[in-house]
Amino acid sequence: MDASNTNSGDIQRFDVIVVGGGHAGCEAATAAARVGATVCLVTHRRDTIGEMSCNPAIGGLGKGHLVREIDALDGVMGRIADLSGIQFRVLNQSKGPAVQGPRAQIDRKLYRNAMQAEIAATPGLTVHEGSVDDLLFDGDRVVGVCLGDGGTLKSGAVVITTGTFLRGVMHLGKKIIPAGRTGEAPANALSARLYEAGFPMGRLKTGTPPRLDGRTIDYSGLQVQHGDETPVPFSRMTREISVPQTPCHITHTNGTTHRVIDENIQQSPLYSGQIESRGPRYCPSIEDKIVRFGDRDSHQIFLEPEGLDDFTVYPNGISTSLPEDVQKAFLVTIKGLEEVRIIQPGYAIEYDFVDPRALTAALETRKWPGLFLAGQINGTTGYEEAGAQGLVAGLNAARATGGQTPVIFSRSDGYLGVMIDDLVTKGITEPYRMFTSRTEYRLTLRADNADLRLTPVGMDAGCVSSDRWIVFEKRRKEVDGAIVLARSLMISPTEANRAGLKVNPDGVKRSVYDLLAYPDIDVDRLKVIWPELAELNADQVRQLEIEALYAVYLDRQTADIAAFKRDENLKFPASLDFDAIPGLSGEVREKLKAVNPETLGQASRIDGVTPAALTLLLAYLKRGNFAKSA
Repeated sequence: MDASNTNSGDIQRFDVIVVGGGHAGCEAATAAARVGATVCLVTHRRDTIGEMSCNPAIGGLGKGHLVREIDALDGVMGRIADLSGIQFRVLNQSKGPAVQGPRAQIDRKLYRNAMQAEIAATPGLTVHEGSVDDLLFDGDRVVGVCLGDGGTLKSGAVVITTGTFLRGVMHLGKKIIPAGRTGEAPANALSARLYEAGFPMGRLKTGTPPRLDGRTIDYSGLQVQHGDETPVPFSRMTREISVPQTPCHITHTNGTTHRVIDENIQQSPLYSGQIESRGPRYCPSIEDKIVRFGDRDSHQIFLEPEGLDDFTVYPNGISTSLPEDVQKAFLVTIKGLEEVRIIQPGYAIEYDFVDPRALTAALETRKWPGLFLAGQINGTTGYEEAGAQGLVAGLNAARATGGQTPVIFSRSDGYLGVMIDDLVTKGITEPYRMFTSRTEYRLTLRADNADLRLTPVGMDAGCVSSDRWIVFEKRRKEVDGAIVLARSLMISPTEANRAGLKVNPDGVKRSVYDLLAYPDIDVDRLKVIWPELAELNADQVRQLEIEALYAVYLDRQTADIAAFKRDENLKFPASLDFDAIPGLSGEVREKLKAVNPETLGQASRIDGVTPAALTLLLAYLKRGNFAKSA
């Protein structure tokens, strides 16, 4: 069904309405549909669904983990990236598997087209072109949306995924342009509605570099960056990468570049006072880099192609909101860019967000049941962070309409659980970005085992297809079989040393699994002793080597996770009044009421909630018989 062809006066009913067709919206809509809900995706323009508004890449450190977890729950981002990736690299290959991150350079057009085809082919999913200006209520519960053309759509739940469109304003030098992104109007009416409702709101900033004409770049003296020889897909459903691969190039700013920027720094909205909101600390503009890192002689720039048949180049590393003439002046000082032509100048964009502490861990607003938020509206930055939130919000919105309990992902379940807990517990002071360092259980929460961790959870939640479950079951049996085999093959220290394996001559027999914990021993070395290991496929070998390498540490982390889950399973009743708990300081009470934690574990992660306060909370729960399992 195509909702765009209906009259504006008609009232249509869906189980779930998703507002916004970006990465969060696409995951939310498809997740809700996989659960069996009827879904309407409302977007300004159908032809921009799946648009990559910023850099043409998916994944990276921490972010790649999120993409694998989205895929494990049968989300679409990983599969679409595999269909459109033009350079695949696993980052941090010199380090341990726990901190390695898959990344792919993406052909924008291929990604957008593949995502739109996925949306069109999803059963139960309708697309409506238009704007959402207001929300419909039944009491305090959100039950639909009011469209800009006067129409109405009713539903059991609404998911807002508006990206940078809420009162979005673009800055280019002194120019101020109301827009959600280049050429698209902001969502001012919806933003005003959220302010009127009393949601805790704020403003954030992000930026983008100028787009360059690759035909005017001299690549001859630049460093070439190739992808991995054998591309590693994001999705377990992808058998091979068939898209042609292409290199990127690397250049650098220099002293002259920095001088041009420094001389014009007051023309930047960031330093003229025109922009007051916070931008992403880990992805600063080139103006920020020059000011904050004045001792640096140069900054690296990755020249990333935007497509196989597109000559547009994305210069990753020089986001800017300087006037266009200044952008041109500093670009031509950079090696390889002496004759470059700007296709589209860089700009900064300011937009509204909702303090994510106003949400539950299901990403539902506490103030208005039935309303879910996902993506940059929650203060995050990045496609991957948005997609993971969208999946969780869409899944829980669909479950809510069916009268089911929400699916809550904890910090011990995955990176998406870490991100959501960070957001709803701590809030944000700058755009939130996922890093491996944010995860205390990263030895367990690796990119390589995302499906082994989360696909069963997705199956229980009803969002995993039978086709994926078949693929998963086959892989799980193969991995389990490889581990059983490795544990069954034993050798004495004497025999091991005779075979060239240096082990402690303590008389204790060791299995292949034990031997693989040694950093200088791998399956290839052991095949000489046990030929049956040659029958394992490449995936079995890699998973076996990783599990064996981390085995001793994983045992300790398993105990840590068990202790963590004990606190997470102690839930506070919805009616709990923190003011009624004797012994808590006024400061602690205010912090608890600001976050309204759902579990004792979440309360423990609130800044300023002391161990003594947690002891009082635990005692109160036990006395009141409020504790119950999650």
